[in-house]
Amino acid sequence: MAIMNVNPTRMQLTKLKKQLTTAVRGHKMLKDKRDELMRQFLDLVRETRALRDEVEQKLNDCNSHFVNASAVMSKEALDASLMSPKQQINVEIGSKNVMSVEIPQFSSSTRTSDSGDIFPYGFAYTSFELDDAIIALNSALPDLIKLAEMEKSCELMSAEIEKTRRRVNSLEHVMIPRYQDTIKYISMKLEENDRSSRTRLMKVKDMLLDKAHNYSGKQK
Repeated sequence: MAIMNVNPTRMQLTKLKKQLTTAVRGHKMLKDKRDELMRQFLDLVRETRALRDEVEQKLNDCNSHFVNASAVMSKEALDASLMSPKQQINVEIGSKNVMSVEIPQFSSSTRTSDSGDIFPYGFAYTSFELDDAIIALNSALPDLIKLAEMEKSCELMSAEIEKTRRRVNSLEHVMIPRYQDTIKYISMKLEENDRSSRTRLMKVKDMLLDKAHNYSGKQK
């Protein structure tokens, strides 16, 4: 692992040790965040899959009713019956924060509270199969909106998990080892400098003692 391009000083060593402590703490927090996001994501995926199965079944039923209606009504009559809808659906979009991820929340409301307004036609010239199709579609609509909310939440949480995973891997395999190797290098360099300084001091001390007491002359 390549070390950082820094001066091997005690001040730099202290600074790097603090940065290493921060990186280790951040690594743990990001791992905890990733694990919790994964847990919530998997729970949401299971709920989304179950809801999707229900919605697909309801849409299949709705499609079957429309097929039956088209079999007993002419295309022109069917098109005319559905041309001018009476009811209106309003969808409001909010959000909530889940582990720093802003996931959407959809809420729907109808323009009127009259349940009969889902039928955009009179009953005199239409078949009951068309009525069943409209009722089935109206029943599936809230689940469709909920499914859209859950699938978008899954998409956003998946992106956040991937981003968090990259950060965890970067800290674990790049930044923290680099800090550790740089700290080790500086520590060894400072120890080497200390040994060299002590050796020089001992030599200077010997020279001063020799000069003061003439040890060399006495030995002769």
